[in-house]
Amino acid sequence: MTNLERATDLYNQVGQGQLMQAFETYYAENVVMEEPKGTREGKNACRVSEEEFLGSVEAFHGLEIKAMAEDSAKGKVLIEVTMDLTFKGGSRMSMEQVAIQKWENGQIVHERFYYNAG
Repeated sequence: MTNLERATDLYNQVGQGQLMQAFETYYAENVVMEEPKGTREGKNACRVSEEEFLGSVEAFHGLEIKAMAEDSAKGKVLIEVTMDLTFKGGSRMSMEQVAIQKWENGQIVHERFYYNAG
């Protein structure tokens, strides 16, 4: 399975409401996740952040992969995605982001998200 196929499976699982299952499968113990609001290091810290995000979501209405590309020589996958969700408290929004993932041995060791943090 290529890293692009793994990333596609990961986002398909997220789209089916299985974010934490995908996280456990595809993220390495030493993963580093960067985004506009900060950096987390290690799978445990990243897991807590993902669980907090899920805890803030009331309803997940859909996910659309806009584009994906792979640089297999560098072990990188780039994904542009839109998610439609409602946060607890009633505000519904469409979130657009780009993620750049660095894969090693079938797992993500580094992921950086680009989005407008508002």
